[in-house]
Amino acid sequence: MPHFETPRGTRFQIGILILMGLFLGLGNTAFAQDKQAKQEPVKQTVPLSGASMFKDYCAACHGIDGKGNGPAVEFLKAPPPDLTTMANRYNEKSVTVKVEAVLNFGPQTKANAHGTLDMPFWGQTFRRMRPSNDAEAKMRINNLSNYINSIQQK
Repeated sequence: MPHFETPRGTRFQIGILILMGLFLGLGNTAFAQDKQAKQEPVKQTVPLSGASMFKDYCAACHGIDGKGNGPAVEFLKAPPPDLTTMANRYNEKSVTVKVEAVLNFGPQTKANAHGTLDMPFWGQTFRRMRPSNDAEAKMRINNLSNYINSIQQK
């Protein structure tokens, strides 16, 4: 039987499967940005720990250290930014407000790292975890933003 390979190759296909597994492992795909009423909850980490949430929700792309070197990088169209240099890039002392905006509304950039999909809107995902508790979603966003602010290189 002849073997047919796609133009992008088997390595690309394996990468896509790994990425799908990473994000499906969080419960429901984080890229789903529609407002379907019946969605499975995402794996819930302790909302008080920004570091724990970063590890579970961000490190696949941004890396454990936040430098944009996560295991999924080789499968993205464009590499994710180094989150540890945000304060320097934006010439700001604190990046908490910028990070909160990205988590709530998505990145405000023309770079499209995920092909036809943008970075997950984690704010929407956090709100779906407990739809009746918006305060918890806000706490998650705040604690994750504060964590990213804490890893800024001075």
